[in-house]
Amino acid sequence: MQKITDYILEVKSVVSYILLVVLILILCLVACLFGSVDISSLTPTDKYILYYIRVPRLLMCVVAGACLSVCGASYQAVFRNPLSDPYILGVSSGASLGASIAIILGLDKMVVGVPIMAFIFALLTVFLIMKLSKIGNRTHTTTLILAGISFNFLFSAIISVIMFIDREDMHKIYFWTMGSLAGVKYSDVIVVSIFTLLGLAVLLLLAKRMNALLLGDMVAQSIGINVERTKKTILITSTLMTSAVVSYCGVIGFIGLVVPHIVRLVVGADNRKIIPFSIFGGIIFMVLADIVARNIASPNELPIGTITSMVGSPFFIYLLYNAKNKLHF
Repeated sequence: MQKITDYILEVKSVVSYILLVVLILILCLVACLFGSVDISSLTPTDKYILYYIRVPRLLMCVVAGACLSVCGASYQAVFRNPLSDPYILGVSSGASLGASIAIILGLDKMVVGVPIMAFIFALLTVFLIMKLSKIGNRTHTTTLILAGISFNFLFSAIISVIMFIDREDMHKIYFWTMGSLAGVKYSDVIVVSIFTLLGLAVLLLLAKRMNALLLGDMVAQSIGINVERTKKTILITSTLMTSAVVSYCGVIGFIGLVVPHIVRLVVGADNRKIIPFSIFGGIIFMVLADIVARNIASPNELPIGTITSMVGSPFFIYLLYNAKNKLHF
């Protein structure tokens, strides 16, 4: 009887994957065909817009959506908190500060000036936070979160000062911090894809250990898991992935918070299922947000981060409300 049940569950999973792939393909087709410019006639200009503007942008949507959602699921497993997201350790604020400094120094005129500065500052921020949170040989998750919040506020204040001093570049900094896929090239997609694919492989291998972490550090240690090493590996891997996305796309919020939580409600708490389904969920959310960002105010384009925030903020409030009710009762 158990074998029959397992077989039925496997069939359901396969069918779900197929349906999700079909949905993603439909959304990708819509994203390529619809925008501020009609490309139905397929003139040389239309083909250029399709192959060199919309397709690389779409590919970045796919990669970034999968990356941020899986990183969010990983952070939630490590911190045992559904309100955690990939930016909780200050990756976004560190990258934003690095990008702001690069812009005012004129490095935005270089091909990779802003992404490199953003990536370096993101990694330095997380390194500092992890060092500050280390007590002996252990890294305390509560201290990590508090340090991350503190750095977020500090760097946000510094960015505000930079924008006030250099008003000429204010709009560039503001647009970058709101997240944007404008001007994405195939080379950018390749760089982010390398970080994402390698990171996904590591996190998928650690999915079973994430399940053990959800039971508590003592329980995980009692079944032979090196808790500190596992946590560090997950956090470092997720940070590298998130830093790569933020360096090229800016700060796109709430994907890592909303998608894993919805997936968890549908498939349960098993990270061996949450991570694969989060990949599909992140892609769907990101592509949908990009379609809306490009078309809702056509011919102008909204930063994609504003769309994800408009969806994610009410969802975050809903999670807080649920958490409050559970504490109350």
